[in-house]
Amino acid sequence: MKSHLNLGLSSFLCAALLSTAQISLAGESASFPTIVGDDVKYVFTAPANWEKEEWVNLGWATLAVVGTSVIADRPVRDFMCKQSKMISCPDVGSNAEVKNSTLTTIENFGQTYALGVMGGFYLVGVISDNEKSVQVSQDLVAASLSSALVNQSIKVIANRSRPRDNQGTGDFKGYSGLNNNSSFPSGHTTEAFTLASVIASHYEETWVGVTAYSVAGLVGVARMYHDAHFASDVVASALIGTFVGKSIVKHNRTLRTNKVVLLPMIGPDFAGAQVVGNF
Repeated sequence: MKSHLNLGLSSFLCAALLSTAQISLAGESASFPTIVGDDVKYVFTAPANWEKEEWVNLGWATLAVVGTSVIADRPVRDFMCKQSKMISCPDVGSNAEVKNSTLTTIENFGQTYALGVMGGFYLVGVISDNEKSVQVSQDLVAASLSSALVNQSIKVIANRSRPRDNQGTGDFKGYSGLNNNSSFPSGHTTEAFTLASVIASHYEETWVGVTAYSVAGLVGVARMYHDAHFASDVVASALIGTFVGKSIVKHNRTLRTNKVVLLPMIGPDFAGAQVVGNF
């Protein structure tokens, strides 16, 4: 849990850092932190305004997670154990392989590399004066922070044992304090699908969406391969990340039609602000 809390805090710090060079334009502008705060509020209050279609979609999503838990959690874990030979897996000898270096690298797209993706879009946007890239970076930070908060809230409430604990697929202990190591849902996978959905929502090119979601899917596979999560954890995380990412992009598109956003411009020899919005 600590690593995913760190990612959420890092996203918050990233938002704060990007706001340090901002200036105010009374009555017409919305600062970056204001936009991020509005996005987080929107995600958590959206269910209060849902209509029948949204609740039906939530029902189908819940059914998908429960169905995966019943049908796939145990066989998928057994399959992954045979492939990875993790020490935590049953009937694994002392010469077991502990980690797969390739999948370990891919896992980082759900944690440390995520910050690099956010910063990369921002730097490209500033250097090349690309408004879309700057907006993508803003949405990535806002969505990452929002999904991290949603993810951790569910983790604390569910408090599910990880596969490596060998307590079975149905060991949900419930709330026992903030300091837990809950399996449900996967923080890495949530973050990966959050990034993928934001990027895919901003770019219409098919290869962008395919690449983004493929990497996110591999993050989920890596987490199961390393015996950190069950299949249902990954499915729930993919749904959470995708929903939050798409919701943030849609919400901010509407927001940007009515407000001007001031974002910092920082270079080797200058510091200032960039106006982003529709005119």
